[in-house]
Amino acid sequence: MPKISRRDFFQSTAAGSAAAILSTAGGRLQANPLGIPIGSQTYPHRQRIKDGDLAGLCKDMAALGIGNVELCSPGYGEFAGLTDGKQTRRIIEDHGLKCPSAHFTLAELRNKQEQAIAWAHDIGMSQMGTASLNGHVDNGVATMDVVKHTADEYNKIGEAAAKAGLVQFLHDERFEMSRVEGRLVYEVLLELLDPKLVKMQFQMSAMPAVGDPVMYFGKYPGRFLSMHLQGVDRNPPAPGAGRGVAALAVGSDSLDWPRIFSAAKNGGVKNYFVEQSWDLTVQSVAYLKTLNV
Repeated sequence: MPKISRRDFFQSTAAGSAAAILSTAGGRLQANPLGIPIGSQTYPHRQRIKDGDLAGLCKDMAALGIGNVELCSPGYGEFAGLTDGKQTRRIIEDHGLKCPSAHFTLAELRNKQEQAIAWAHDIGMSQMGTASLNGHVDNGVATMDVVKHTADEYNKIGEAAAKAGLVQFLHDERFEMSRVEGRLVYEVLLELLDPKLVKMQFQMSAMPAVGDPVMYFGKYPGRFLSMHLQGVDRNPPAPGAGRGVAALAVGSDSLDWPRIFSAAKNGGVKNYFVEQSWDLTVQSVAYLKTLNV
């Protein structure tokens, strides 16, 4: 994850705007979409964790109305201080939060899966994932041999996780967005990965390359375990507008979020995590509280 350029777009900001958003919302905590606690991925806030402020981050998230967090494993440099899974769990749960899920480096899953599973159990999570299968790509194109090899390897990783009582999932990044024999690698992986062993985590910011989550949730019922939420503007830019991608809060974009969440039920989604800078997280959580899906 840290080496993925997309993620480097996210930067933590000061935790000062939470009160303003809560004041605007009247401080009311409304129903969570899908009846699932609102979640946040911790990677955008990794500097606070690196600085030893997991407790402060959890306190701020709980104050927003976040109920679930998704961690990154100690295999990520900024999360190396979370090696003691039991202590990390105490910090999270002392603030009324749960951690059902985490991202692990592919190297950990390949070479230290037993230790990774033990850490997951200590945290109390039930879901383990990785950002990408990181297959070799040339100019946005992979070979079918590479795609098949990565799928076979990840099926074996998923099988070992299942034996330990955990669900393995796959996110989508550069490799999954590439093409193979004229098709999207992501679509081919959905066919090659065993649905009994590997679930998927849909990344909203990948929509321009991967496609519409509503389509995927309908076509592959039960295959999607979770979602990463970012605001996405699918409208074409105005004439003369720059090409830069603006950071948008969930609900301040062009997506039909009630439709997405309704379709997510069919997709099998059990968790969703806002993955944005702090200011955008505050805005996104405030919007999610207004949804009754």
